[in-house]
Amino acid sequence: MDRPARLAVGIVSAGRVGSVVGASWAAAGHHVVATSGVSRESVRRAAALLPDVPLLPPDEVVAGADLALLAVPDDVLPGLVRGLAAAGSFRPGQIVVHTSGAHGVAVLAAATEQGVLPLALHPVMTFTGRVEDVTRLAGASVGVTAAPGDEAAWSVGEALVVEMGADPVRVPESVRPLYHAALAHGANHLVTLVRDCIDTLEKAGITPAEQLVAPLLSAALDNALRHGDRALTGPVARGDVGTVRTHLRELAAVDPDLAATYRVLAGRTARRASAAGLLSEHAVKDVLATLDEEDGS
Repeated sequence: MDRPARLAVGIVSAGRVGSVVGASWAAAGHHVVATSGVSRESVRRAAALLPDVPLLPPDEVVAGADLALLAVPDDVLPGLVRGLAAAGSFRPGQIVVHTSGAHGVAVLAAATEQGVLPLALHPVMTFTGRVEDVTRLAGASVGVTAAPGDEAAWSVGEALVVEMGADPVRVPESVRPLYHAALAHGANHLVTLVRDCIDTLEKAGITPAEQLVAPLLSAALDNALRHGDRALTGPVARGDVGTVRTHLRELAAVDPDLAATYRVLAGRTARRASAAGLLSEHAVKDVLATLDEEDGS
């Protein structure tokens, strides 16, 4: 894969993602010429990850760049693109990249009409905006979306990802929303699930909860990735309805919302266990009937 020529990179804005991606491209030999950021956190990140890079308004950042990186929240992106297009910031031959997982390249239509090469590059990782993220990005995958049929654009996107040290994965425009929903469901809800577990242990007076569950949850994630549904364990996968009833009763006493969440996830677990051959048809019916009981008692 050919390496892109040295590019003048402009970053809108120096948030957790933009600052890290910009630092990765700078390490690959590109020249970050400007970034934008007004919050104290953005200014701090820019100083740490993009030292000596001037802070300019977004339209000036984009106008001076060969490669414009738009690293802004999903809902902000469409209006930003339209505003930059109206300001005349884009030019033919420019590469315009956004990092939103929810959007493909259609959101860049106003820029594409002005002759840019549009790309969507979504790093599949969580960012803290600290220096160590640059190293973590090098081991991640990045979802790449380019215009359908434009093989040259796909190749440019993949080359830019390789320069981050990451692995490019092609994501067609048509499945981009579903792709993002799957990733958000896994990553975001995993954090919620872990924190619910820790909070409940702490309510029971068991500390340090993080230390207690770290080996268990790490092993569960590793087994799920390696073995799929065959990694399911616990009372639901065993069809132990008495224990499931006890869980629902105890959780409802301390947090009814958490008990409701347990009920939904346990139902999905039972169905997956049944499909994987871990739970008999009779047992799965018993589990589901228990979960449908009004109060779990």
